Amino acid sequence: MGMDIQKIYQEKLRTADEAVKCVKSGDWVDYSQTCSFPTDLDAALAKRKDELTDVKVRNAISMQPVQVVEQDPEQKAFTYNLWHCSGIDRHYVDQGRAYHMPMLFRDCGSYYQNGFAPVDVAMVTVSPMDRFGNFSFGLTNCCMQEMLDAAKTIIAEVNPEMPFIYGMENDHINVRDVDMIVESKSHIATVGSPAPTEIDKKIAGQILPFLHDGITLQLGIGGMPNALGTLIAESDLKDLGMHTELMSDGYLKLYQAGKITNKKKTLLRGKGVFSICNGSRELYDFLNENTDILSAPMAFVNKPETIASIDNFVSINGCINVDLYGQVCSETVGTRQISGTGGQLDFVTGAYRSKGGKAFLTLPSVFTDKKGKKHSNIIPKFTEGNVITTPRTQAPIIVTEYGTAQLQGHSTWERAERLIAIAHPEVRDELIAAAEEQKIWRRSNKR
Repeated sequence: MGMDIQKIYQEKLRTADEAVKCVKSGDWVDYSQTCSFPTDLDAALAKRKDELTDVKVRNAISMQPVQVVEQDPEQKAFTYNLWHCSGIDRHYVDQGRAYHMPMLFRDCGSYYQNGFAPVDVAMVTVSPMDRFGNFSFGLTNCCMQEMLDAAKTIIAEVNPEMPFIYGMENDHINVRDVDMIVESKSHIATVGSPAPTEIDKKIAGQILPFLHDGITLQLGIGGMPNALGTLIAESDLKDLGMHTELMSDGYLKLYQAGKITNKKKTLLRGKGVFSICNGSRELYDFLNENTDILSAPMAFVNKPETIASIDNFVSINGCINVDLYGQVCSETVGTRQISGTGGQLDFVTGAYRSKGGKAFLTLPSVFTDKKGKKHSNIIPKFTEGNVITTPRTQAPIIVTEYGTAQLQGHSTWERAERLIAIAHPEVRDELIAAAEEQKIWRRSNKR
């Protein structure tokens, strides 16, 4: 068997320049998401900018400059499309050099299955081949399999830095199912963890009292989840579980502190579960051949029924603004795309149905603009084109550094009261005046 596999491998081996010749004008090319980004193939494809037109490239959460964007500023050859935005992507979208594709993460794979997202050529980074001819998808399970199933041509960019990660399903591709193989010496991109601010630490402190032994945690990305990770690592909490769409360094801290054992999970006991991962090299090395951890498809991880089947599920994600009705915007500032819906609504929905479950959406009470002026993140109403990520009917517990506001089951005046109580003290009177004008302030209320 071994010889046969090596022979197939050698027959399919190409340089990046040779491999990208299969791309034709008008094609849809898919780069998968985050760490699966095909660095060498992207650079090779960008070199063909003068001979191609209308090539649409799909990706999510770019972690390094994207050559089809950088080398073709006028978009004569390439149009870059994103399921979800990183910091780099935000700049591309701001400059009109990339476009956002709205999605719910739990449904992302189905867009490929249903033919809404066609794929002519898939280019993805995978781990080196094992002795059975399998390449691990490594840090990105996500909707990789659905995307590859939809692809007419598959190019695997083999990178020795991609960890080999065990999955519950859809975690690898065999050499027989790949059309071409390119060997890469590029580095897999890493991302630093944002250092928590004082406000992040205060917000994390508001959530800590809600947590207890045996909970299963889903943490979003950013300074606040990292701050919470640190607080939990220093606390007496024990036997926590991990079930998350995105694994980042916040979890590494919790594993290293012995806090996560996955022993009390009511689903996949003894296994930490994630769908995509990005972070430090240390995190990637920790995951390599680690039998404590499973990668799983986004359609499984983010399915509300899956989340609901895990008792004491606690979901913690960030947001940008909340209005007095409890509508939550987590992805735009006005019409400016900042990130995406991702899995926020998936986890808000699932955690609500979990026995003993809770979902938190966190935000600082104010942000300071470039001129030094403070603006409240809790606002009277949305009108500037902000995209609503979580509707008011599903708004969970909202958290600022001033406290928590549980909104489910509460009327408009109660919501207004609770949200104003956790707004910055300097803006509370203005918010009360707005609530009165909007007829959501109780008339008998003392001012």
